[in-house]
Amino acid sequence: MKPILFLLMGLWLGALAPAQAAGKWMATPYAPAKVMFEFYFDDPQKIGSALYWVRSVMNPLLAAPYNYSPEELKIVIVIHGTEIVTVAKKNEAKYQEAVDRMRYYADLGVTFKVCGQAAEDYGYAVQDFQDFIEVVPNAITELAHWQQQGYALIAPQILDKKINVEAIC
Repeated sequence: MKPILFLLMGLWLGALAPAQAAGKWMATPYAPAKVMFEFYFDDPQKIGSALYWVRSVMNPLLAAPYNYSPEELKIVIVIHGTEIVTVAKKNEAKYQEAVDRMRYYADLGVTFKVCGQAAEDYGYAVQDFQDFIEVVPNAITELAHWQQQGYALIAPQILDKKINVEAIC
């Protein structure tokens, strides 16, 4: 009798557990973004992944239930690592996909800024950059400036994926 009782109790508890453990959807009442991204990577190819972080801010805010217009979003990207080479006109063919994505975001109102000191270190002048690039005196000073204006700082962490999702699920 005891084994049957334990079996029935186990089935009953098992049936209740999924209902109690289920998550729920929350539509956080987001305001239009006021965000600054710091791009400072050890490999220029990482800019592609970093641009997905920009998409992750924009897409939910442009879609329902928020439906903000691109003009309502204030997004600044400060570039000062090896990825600076991706926005040099002479490298456009090599980084075409990233340049096209950045130009798309620039057309939506995202501002791209390159550190003037880093540009100098790489041997670039203002005229060497894509037309959507603004060159500023210094990235660190620029980051401080935008934070003082109330912009949230997001510094994308781009990691090398060593395991696929299917292997860990």
